[in-house]
Amino acid sequence: MQQGLVILEQNYRVKVGEIDIIAKEGDFICFIEVKYRASRKYGGATYAISAKKQQTIRKVASWYITSHKLKQDAFYRFDAVLIDGEEIQYIRNAW
Repeated sequence: MQQGLVILEQNYRVKVGEIDIIAKEGDFICFIEVKYRASRKYGGATYAISAKKQQTIRKVASWYITSHKLKQDAFYRFDAVLIDGEEIQYIRNAW
């Protein structure tokens, strides 16, 4: 919300997986993955969103778009909130 987004869903779950936050920013629907790591000792939150996790989030996003009858050609993006200890980073278009 501090980034100016309106939260539509939190912890949206379907049979193929989960998306932490679904939000709207202007014309964009944002599918947001949140990752927390206490420290960067083993790579931090940045390395916690694997290619497999990204694929799962894409599938859940597709499910959301279809079930909410949203336009297939609308504006969508995948964002990330990375939390390493006390440091918080918001990345638009993370993948």
